[in-house]
Amino acid sequence: MGIDPGFAITGYGVIKKTGNRTETICSGAITTSTKEEFSDRLFKIYQGIEKIIKKYKPDIMAVEELFFAKNTKTALKVGQARGVAILAGVKNKLIIKEFTPLQVKQAITGYGFASKNQMQLMIKLILKLKKTPKPDDVADALSIAVCCGQTKEFI
Repeated sequence: MGIDPGFAITGYGVIKKTGNRTETICSGAITTSTKEEFSDRLFKIYQGIEKIIKKYKPDIMAVEELFFAKNTKTALKVGQARGVAILAGVKNKLIIKEFTPLQVKQAITGYGFASKNQMQLMIKLILKLKKTPKPDDVADALSIAVCCGQTKEFI
């Protein structure tokens, strides 16, 4: 299971890897509104992730590490969204793995500085999807899941 944490949109993607074959089980986004209290938004993210875990029963949760610090307030809020995502995984006894954006880009495209567009095209090809996953957070979550699936210790 891959998670692209955010407090407005948290992308998720559940994949299944069998040998060299990787397939998408489900993907989507948990969205929250600016009209909601921030604590309620975090709880909604937590509940959404827990619901997905209980339905699909993944073994591993891969979460993107924070990479930016231009806006400290935003970084702190994204960090809190990351925290509730990880909490949902730990509570449900998942193995938690974290990957930097650079690691994910390297795993998906072979180039650590790939553009969003390059990443989306590659994840569409890798997972044999008919359309590019939208919003971007969903494509990112699937990329994180695939990156984890390509990690030596899980192959």
